[in-house]
Amino acid sequence: MEEKLIGKITHYFNKIGVAIIELTDGLKKGDRVHIKGHSTDFEQDVSSMQIDRQDVEKAKKGDAIGLKVDQKVKEGDEVYLILS
Repeated sequence: MEEKLIGKITHYFNKIGVAIIELTDGLKKGDRVHIKGHSTDFEQDVSSMQIDRQDVEKAKKGDAIGLKVDQKVKEGDEVYLILS
């Protein structure tokens, strides 16, 4: 499976399970991502994404998005888009 680095996690809100990701490439709802770090390694579908607390369908390079994540993540973890 091919993957492309599309961003890094800059913050994680533990109570609500949301990661802030600085994007270096575009991302849209329905995409599948792989989040990888020292102790993090899982895949999930993008089901809920926000910019400035507003739900969005897609985000572009340079955006900082809030992404609901299935597992705990850490600052510095890398986010990869899984290419089908």
